[in-house]
Amino acid sequence: MSRILLIEDDHAVRVGLATALGRYGHDVVATATGEEGLRRHAQDAAELVVLDLMLPGIDGFEVCRRIRAAGTVPIVMLTARGDDIDVVSGLEAGADDYVVKPVEPRVVDARIRAVLRRAAPAAPGRTSAWGDLVIDRAAMTVTRAGRPVAMTPTELRLLLELSASPGQVLSRQQLLRTVWEHSYLGDSRLVDNGVQRLRAKIETDPSSPVYIQTVRGFGYRFGPV
Repeated sequence: MSRILLIEDDHAVRVGLATALGRYGHDVVATATGEEGLRRHAQDAAELVVLDLMLPGIDGFEVCRRIRAAGTVPIVMLTARGDDIDVVSGLEAGADDYVVKPVEPRVVDARIRAVLRRAAPAAPGRTSAWGDLVIDRAAMTVTRAGRPVAMTPTELRLLLELSASPGQVLSRQQLLRTVWEHSYLGDSRLVDNGVQRLRAKIETDPSSPVYIQTVRGFGYRFGPV
């Protein structure tokens, strides 16, 4: 059973989604405001946060930024629109995935389980080092210049996927399928934002990346040039 913090101001949506997720086997704490959600998360950190973006008071974008600044708990955001500006802003604030309302609870449950699977141990592997970047695939840890690099499950899974085949170009569609487990492969925003956040953590100069290179029109390649 996973502990889920649901932050949603719409009463009907909050109650309906909390009830359904409980039936799917999750232990759900539901709150109506960003302030209350932050307080409950500080008291008893959830394993995953389902967060509505359009909240009264502190909005979902700010809640997302504060939760992300405090740790690496996965965040699935709920947005009432599929507009690029909302989705991109939410991803830039630190969300790992998103769903557009109205949405069936089974879809939210599927996204929750997909995100949580990213935190599961990777297949047996090896410790690999590229310069001062060290990836321990068995321990699921990353260090840079001898210091641990804190990563969300999505960021770590993306790095593990890219670094599994150094020099090989992986398309955005491949990464969406293997990292995010998305059946709809048209949303490259998840991949591009994930790479952007990953570069900010492992690159000396994210604007001139050494470890993760963009292959224009196709995808990304891992390996120092």
